[in-house]
Amino acid sequence: MRATITALIRRVQPCDALEQQHITTTLHWLDSGAPLWRIQKPATPPMHLVSYFVVVDLPRHQLLLVDHKLAQLWLPPGGHGEPGEHPADTVRREMREELAAEAQFLFDDPVFVTVTQTVGETGGHTDVSLWYVLHGKSEHPYVFDTREFQTIAWFPLDDLPRHRAEPHLARFGRKLTAVL
Repeated sequence: MRATITALIRRVQPCDALEQQHITTTLHWLDSGAPLWRIQKPATPPMHLVSYFVVVDLPRHQLLLVDHKLAQLWLPPGGHGEPGEHPADTVRREMREELAAEAQFLFDDPVFVTVTQTVGETGGHTDVSLWYVLHGKSEHPYVFDTREFQTIAWFPLDDLPRHRAEPHLARFGRKLTAVL
């Protein structure tokens, strides 16, 4: 699986110098042989793999974000991979668990890579996040996991939240707009 994830990361075209730095950091981490998946909450190992999925309503140019209780941020839904799990399978599983829907990928591969020091109640570890993009409809009544999220909301792609938001969200929005 390590070789498969390495190939996924190598296919991501960086949008800026920071994403290139995150890709390089991720590739070194993968090459190091370090454990990839979280095996104990919240931070064992201290750096581990996450799959975000950004649900996008293309005709309305909106994306769905969640107000995550522990992170205390607006961020894309997603989650930690299970040991040996392909990141796209993490997306499928988390989409069912968090939004009670089936994942419909807009792109097969992740489009964005970030390496982020976490904050909030479980802060203090590093998430290596692969950002996938899924088809969505803003009129769909997504049923969200109230244990994890305060609420969910749709945001215009050109007006994403800046306050209490995932630190790379604005960069992702610019990259997604360019890709679409």
